Amino acid sequence: MDDNKSNAEAYWAANLRLIAGCLIVWALVSYGGAILFRPLLSGIAIGGTDLGFWFAQQGSILTFIGIIFFYAWKMNRLDKQFGLEE
Repeated sequence: MDDNKSNAEAYWAANLRLIAGCLIVWALVSYGGAILFRPLLSGIAIGGTDLGFWFAQQGSILTFIGIIFFYAWKMNRLDKQFGLEE
């Protein structure tokens, strides 16, 4: 019984670390890249526009989609690691 509880706590802790990491990346890219770091990124051209504008328009969305796939992949690995795969 106690072993199952510690296994569940370890699984939940790993899940929370993964969620926190994904949220930090999302915040840095969407808020940081598009708003805070835009003046620093304005001199770098990508696709005919500056990198700050690109992050505000396409980069944040593409990063978010990438985070979704990364989260699903990592959760599948966590499920296997803790013996919870379907």
